[in-house]
Amino acid sequence: MARIVPFRALRPDRHYAARVAALPYDVIDVEEAREIAGGNPWSFLHVEKSEIDLPDYPHVEDGLVFRTAARNLEKMREEKILVQDPEPYLYVYAQEMYGRCQYGIVAAVSVREYETGLIKKHEHTRADKEQERIGHVDAVSAQTGPVFIAYRKREDIDAVVSLIAQSPPEYDFVASDGIAHRVWVVADPAAVGILTAAFAQAPALYIADGHHRAAAAAAVARRRRELDPVPSPDRPHESFLAVLFPHDQLRIMDYNRAVRDLHGLSGNDFLARISENFNVFTDLSDPSPRRRREFGMYLDGTWRRLVFRKELPVSPDPVRALDVSILQEYLLEPILGIGDPRTDRRIDFIGGIRGMEELERLVDSRRFAVAFSMCPTTMGELMAVADTGLVMPPKSTWFEPKLRSGLFVHLI
Repeated sequence: MARIVPFRALRPDRHYAARVAALPYDVIDVEEAREIAGGNPWSFLHVEKSEIDLPDYPHVEDGLVFRTAARNLEKMREEKILVQDPEPYLYVYAQEMYGRCQYGIVAAVSVREYETGLIKKHEHTRADKEQERIGHVDAVSAQTGPVFIAYRKREDIDAVVSLIAQSPPEYDFVASDGIAHRVWVVADPAAVGILTAAFAQAPALYIADGHHRAAAAAAVARRRRELDPVPSPDRPHESFLAVLFPHDQLRIMDYNRAVRDLHGLSGNDFLARISENFNVFTDLSDPSPRRRREFGMYLDGTWRRLVFRKELPVSPDPVRALDVSILQEYLLEPILGIGDPRTDRRIDFIGGIRGMEELERLVDSRRFAVAFSMCPTTMGELMAVADTGLVMPPKSTWFEPKLRSGLFVHLI
């Protein structure tokens, strides 16, 4: 059963929390990060995306990037911007977006449970991105951002969290994007005991976001096991930083697609090929699909609705039934020649947080020829895929709001 562990978080002094908290390193590029962190020496982007402090990047060695991250983290400790808690605690982290609130438990979770599949994956990782995170974690000797984990809702956990959330929070701020963040320290041994016992009854945990962080934590743990004369599951590197949310509070947004060309087809030929597997309608009042197996398509300044009209064969494979799989198998690959969306540079992925206007902008700019909007994948679909040990196609889920980095650091 699942195990969560209290830990001594390295975290901001409450007066600096809002200045330290930063978007995850993998949702913004270097120029965006430089602009966000400009004038703020305590932005955690100086640790999570330390290349912003290297004017010659990307023409520098990775080792320098990682050493810069380690120096920046140490400076924040020396200046007492970040302070380590005196005892191991759990934490409650609440995020509110558009009036919806989700409450997560911040804890360390077991690397070995990840390796044995009790903490379940639904995505493949990319080797280059995994290596980058391994280098970062090893150099700073810390996990600087949490893995986003879901668990099947439990009323006993909800009850404890609800009680904790009635007390004054340690942190309470609204970020520049309008998302509210609140944190409570769970130091009461009775509350910690109830939460750890409740999670021990959970049959599995599910990685929602942060597959590369989890894989990197496991890789660093394996390295350190080999160097440890007395390996023990209680070593700090044998666990990794996570925020665990009940599945019914999480929101998955659509993850849309745009393709740069029509693979040599004219617009009419392209539409004719599509009609082999989809009914095509132009009476589209809303470009965001509301039902499974329907897609919006923006082409030549016009939105169309595509309705998949085939019955899929009965299969124990829950991946084939996903909308992202249907679009890939029956349109993107056979008609547009997108064989591997993980590596093909002709396709791009646009998180639903950017809206349908972003798809229109990309196509109207002529940088892309066509864009597709999709229904969001559901938490039920995600867990069904993970439970069977399968993986989803790339870019199947976009979770909002994103966890901020810098509010909790797990030293290893």
